[in-house]
Amino acid sequence: MPTLKVTVGEAETLHEQTRNRLKAAQAGEELEDAQPTLNFESYAELSRLLSPKNLELLEAIANHHPESIREAAELVDRDYKQVHKNLSELADLGVIEFESDGDGHPKTPILAYDGIEIDIPFVDSSNNVGAAAP
Repeated sequence: MPTLKVTVGEAETLHEQTRNRLKAAQAGEELEDAQPTLNFESYAELSRLLSPKNLELLEAIANHHPESIREAAELVDRDYKQVHKNLSELADLGVIEFESDGDGHPKTPILAYDGIEIDIPFVDSSNNVGAAAP
């Protein structure tokens, strides 16, 4: 399982890297595997992923492999609705996935990555990385 790289305020750099990879692929060049990257526009957005409750859930999933959202809620001793909301946000970010057997059994939260690598460049204030997203 790959490691997810998380960045803040690097959207233009990521777009440029993607454009360069597309050009190289179109030219028939061999591409080495790229590390999956999730970019946040601001520190406020990043804090959603890094909230203590989300990190606790990710750790519980990694260590105990709960078979359902309810079981995950029990592992962290929290209300089912709160855990469902947090897991849904993590799924929207692509950090976890839900696996279902298709027979109507509960959804199983599965980690999409084996870890998260955070890259936070300290840039000058004109870049407004610390500003809240609109």
